[in-house]
Amino acid sequence: MAGLFDEPSVKYARVAVERGVDQFPDGLTYGVPERLLPLSVGQLVTVPLGRGNTPTSAWVLSLTNDAPKLAKGKETKQIYEKDRDTIVLPSDVIELAKWMSHYYFSPIGPTLSTMLPGPVRHGTGLVTKQLLDLAENPPDVRITAKQQIVLDTLRSMPVSEKPVEPSVLMKLAGLGSKSPIDKLVAHGQIKCHQVTRVEATWFRQSLDATTPEQLTDEQINVLQEIGSVLHDGYSSHLLFGVTGSGKTEIYIRLIEQAIKNGGTALVLVPEISLTPQTAARLMGRFPEKRIAILHSALTKSQRHHQWCLVAEGKADIVLGARSAVFAPLQNEQIQIIIVDEEHDHSFKQDNAPRYNGRDVAIRRAWMAKCPIVLGSATPSMESWWNATRRNVSQLHKLTKRAPGLVAPAIEIVDMRNERVHGEIGYPILSSKLQSEINKTIARDGQILLLLNRRGFAPWIACSSRTCGWMLKCDHCDSSMVYHRKKPLEDAGFVRCHHCATEQRVPKQCPDCSKKIIHLGAGTQKVEAVLRETLQIPSDQIARLDSDTTRKASDLHAILDKFGEGKIKILLGTQMIAKGLDFPNVQLVGVIDADTAIDLPDFRASERTYQLVSQVCGRCGRGNTDATAIIQTFSPQAPAILLASKTDYETFANNEIAFRQNANVPPVSRMVRFIIKDRSFEQAAGRADSLRERLRSIGGDGITLSPAAACVIPRIADRFRFDLTVTATTSQALQNFLVEARKTVKPGRDLAIDVDPISML
Repeated sequence: MAGLFDEPSVKYARVAVERGVDQFPDGLTYGVPERLLPLSVGQLVTVPLGRGNTPTSAWVLSLTNDAPKLAKGKETKQIYEKDRDTIVLPSDVIELAKWMSHYYFSPIGPTLSTMLPGPVRHGTGLVTKQLLDLAENPPDVRITAKQQIVLDTLRSMPVSEKPVEPSVLMKLAGLGSKSPIDKLVAHGQIKCHQVTRVEATWFRQSLDATTPEQLTDEQINVLQEIGSVLHDGYSSHLLFGVTGSGKTEIYIRLIEQAIKNGGTALVLVPEISLTPQTAARLMGRFPEKRIAILHSALTKSQRHHQWCLVAEGKADIVLGARSAVFAPLQNEQIQIIIVDEEHDHSFKQDNAPRYNGRDVAIRRAWMAKCPIVLGSATPSMESWWNATRRNVSQLHKLTKRAPGLVAPAIEIVDMRNERVHGEIGYPILSSKLQSEINKTIARDGQILLLLNRRGFAPWIACSSRTCGWMLKCDHCDSSMVYHRKKPLEDAGFVRCHHCATEQRVPKQCPDCSKKIIHLGAGTQKVEAVLRETLQIPSDQIARLDSDTTRKASDLHAILDKFGEGKIKILLGTQMIAKGLDFPNVQLVGVIDADTAIDLPDFRASERTYQLVSQVCGRCGRGNTDATAIIQTFSPQAPAILLASKTDYETFANNEIAFRQNANVPPVSRMVRFIIKDRSFEQAAGRADSLRERLRSIGGDGITLSPAAACVIPRIADRFRFDLTVTATTSQALQNFLVEARKTVKPGRDLAIDVDPISML
């Protein structure tokens, strides 16, 4: 590191430091010494910060030749050093980060840091190699016989294969030692230079080149409607199509049109579980195009390699989960953006910056002046509102399944009638679902079973009805979840799903010494029941949740085996409810449709409808009859009843009416402030104080809720209070936040969530 400010500055850079406190929202200015040129906007540098000149990472926001005006006796600090020249975020991505920082009330530095994958930053997979070629004007020196063979080999090689690595040259020249090559380099007969590149072993990817024989009339109409405006600048389209209606085929044909004359298509999916199938379809249909995949489940070297492909302009299609919206593309490269399953809450990040990938994608399309297509069988209330009430997005409908697909028969089972006399609680599988499982296995069909709850049992309690003891996390106001180490073994442990604390299972009740019991069911318990009761090989039953798919290879392996028919029953959490397309799935079972419906969150009904409807749509994708069984203790709940009828429009219109009466999104806009402290009293006091500060700002159309403890008051030893601010329009809310930013600073003890998805 150079001495402190001992060189003249030839330029000046405004930078955003990577600090979680929004102390310098517009950035800081530093001098650029000549040794750091060339320096680019979007480059990562290290700067001295504060009185102690602490080396701090920062991003270059702008460059100028004009020195800043300073008070007498002050000097402009200089940038210490810059990172690799290969790490440069495009200027258009920098502009997107500025918008995100403003809109989501997030410091600009950490926002930019979110956009750069860690493996790229740390150079994972970078390999430096020697490359050899003949010298242009070699000196006249004595050459040995082996050295002459090396020179002759190089001269005979095609130009396209040079320069060459030493190991390859040794093999071609038949050498057993590298010594002759080293001597030729030392004598100047061969020139040697080093290159640094990213190397990664890519995972095996199956291809799916299936093309429908013909499109439906509805598909043709949608393609004509969107295709007619593909090259007319920004436009927003909501593609509302029932499950199995052929939305993916629409995406593929729009991509084909959009990138026909060059440019890139950006495709977002909500979960990494959808990436393999989507990648297979795209690679199968576009064998001559380069498809880059960006998501966190790849190995670090793979992530770096794929990011570089995009940054170098070598990708025709970019596919990925939420963070792929930050693909290092200039706006003019992007020809179309597609967001599949746009309703999915996985597009929302739950830590700062708390952005929604779908909404950032809309902004990016607007900046790139290209169309964006939001697709779903169960659109979010926001997208439905924008298309049907605000008319800022065009609605396109696909109301029928594609030819050859059979709509499943959906049946609701009232679990209140399933209780077995003399037994505690209710069975996990109703008699109807058990019967359908056996029938489906008998005809060699496949089965998907959904339970959106991990672990074996969500509650551990005393067996005595008079005791009332239940195992709680020592650090959170929530129950511990029992996990088995293996499906059919009793050995296990308990884990908190909020702070990840683990401990042994108590042998008896600590209050009354009676035995403990496991209550409720998670995916592990359902798996155990299936393995104990079904007469099929154990490897034909698989579980898909975050406990079994810690690596991308695990996920790919399970889905590949299911696609090949080696797995007959696939049980899982919401990961199996989204976008999977397997033609032999003849039965879907929703083990418990009530997991979210009674939560104190205004989106509870919307989530329930979407989850139930989506998973039911996973069956009936072949030419055989299909059935979906929905188990519930609330058979008359509108969300469940309408999901069983696949009547989204009635549900959506009823839900919008409820939201209008409650004045909650999408009718209004909302920001949530979450205050955290180790002391309950301190958290309560700080929440009240914050409310008073916000109330003093006020504004037309602004409503503040009272400060109150969160639904889960304590997580990881920190008590949590929240308050919400609602506004009649987005602009009114942003005007309010501009004023709030002057006195309110987000940080570890204060989270600010604009457009919150969860109210828990």
